[in-house]
Amino acid sequence: MVANATILYYSVTRRNKMKGSKNTNNDRDWTDTETEAWMGLVKAQQLLSRNVEDELKKKGYPPLNWYDVLWELDRAEDGSLRLNDLGKRVLFDKYNVTRIVQRLEEEGLVSRTQCPVDGRGIFACITDKGRMLRREMWPVYKETVKKSFFSKFNKKELKELKNFIERIQASGLEETI
Repeated sequence: MVANATILYYSVTRRNKMKGSKNTNNDRDWTDTETEAWMGLVKAQQLLSRNVEDELKKKGYPPLNWYDVLWELDRAEDGSLRLNDLGKRVLFDKYNVTRIVQRLEEEGLVSRTQCPVDGRGIFACITDKGRMLRREMWPVYKETVKKSFFSKFNKKELKELKNFIERIQASGLEETI
C-alpha cells in the first residue's frame, strides 16, 4: 500500500509540474489537497515508524514489529490471542504475523498452543521473558514517539488529530482491514 501510494504521489506531482497543471490525476479524480493529505499521512506513518525502529536498534533492541506483537499479547486479557486475532490488531501486514511469532517463540518470548476447542486455531501466548523485554523497550518507544510526534502538536491540535482519526475508525473501515 505504501509503495503504491508513493508511486501515485510522485507520478501525479511530477506530471503536474511538467504540465503546469493544478490537478491532472484523472485516474482517481483527486484534488492536489487530497493527494497531499493522503500521501502526507502515509509518509508520516512511515517516517515515525522508521524513527522508532531506528531508536530501538540503536539501543540494541529487536525490531518494532516484535514490540507490536508483544504489546498486543501483553495487553490481551490472559496474555494470549489467536494468530488470526493478533493479525487484526498489529500495525504491520498480517501475513508477517506467523513468521514473527515463530521468531519470538525461538527466542522464548512467546509460546504457541493449539486451540483446545477446534484444534485448528493457534494461540500465541506471551511469556514472562516476553513481558520483561516489552517493558524494557517501552521507555525507548515512549520517548521516541514523544520527541518525534507529540512534541510537534499542542494539546488542542492533538485532540483535533485524535478526533479525525476516530472519524475514520468510526466509519467501519477498520472492519475490512
